[in-house]
Amino acid sequence: MRPVRSTHAIRAGLMRSFARRRVRPEGGRPGSGRALGTWLVVGALAATLVALLIPVSLFGGARPAAAGGPAWNDDGDGTRDTAFGPLSALDRDFVRKVRLAGLWEKPAGRMALERGTTEGVRTAGRHLVDGHTELDQRSLDTGRVLGVELPDRPNEHQQGWLDQMSAARGPGFDRAFAELVRAAHGKVFGLVALVRDRTGNAMVRELATRANTVVLDHITVLEDTGLAGIPRTGAQAPPPDPAASQVPHQDPAPSRTSPPAPSSQAPVQHSYEEMK
Repeated sequence: MRPVRSTHAIRAGLMRSFARRRVRPEGGRPGSGRALGTWLVVGALAATLVALLIPVSLFGGARPAAAGGPAWNDDGDGTRDTAFGPLSALDRDFVRKVRLAGLWEKPAGRMALERGTTEGVRTAGRHLVDGHTELDQRSLDTGRVLGVELPDRPNEHQQGWLDQMSAARGPGFDRAFAELVRAAHGKVFGLVALVRDRTGNAMVRELATRANTVVLDHITVLEDTGLAGIPRTGAQAPPPDPAASQVPHQDPAPSRTSPPAPSSQAPVQHSYEEMK
């Protein structure tokens, strides 16, 4: 039977073996540990270089890198040269969204003028109609000159919001109008600023400059209704109405609101969309 070596003897043997591998006569072959360490360093440097050379666009596309930044759609056509400067995917998406805004917010403003139960709601409706009439024409002119194809009807979400407002009555309509339209303007406000900062196209820059003024005006008058779900900025809030709380933001219940509007009300055409 072979004698069992003590732990101390095993440890000493391992240390002598390690020392023989590490220490070599002058001019001898480098130790395997040194070679392994060299390759590890080289590999780490190579991995770092590859990471630096990978285009950032592979991870983020054309959308803003910051979390929570304004959302926009890349049509995949890249940047084109025009007589007014380069036209990027962001520029084209912005022009389309200005057009969409007029397609749904002008009819929303008309409904506010016809159905609003407070002066604040009717004032907001008037501002929406006037502001988006102007922006809509500007977007059409810009799209025609720059060759940007524009939509002519709302998307599914925007049509749903218009249907929701159309189904509401009385104070329930006031609240649905103020909350829905104010939320839409809040989303697009950041996009307007992004385009105004980044665009190299003179026509798009002019459209963004005017849109910034109009959108801020609309945000202000909607907040002044006291119904937009955010701190007020203007006139005195109307007295609370229990019926208003019975019309959910996403699921209006006409049967729980005030009586239907007078029959003389003009029908609303649902062919509009949002800047988003």
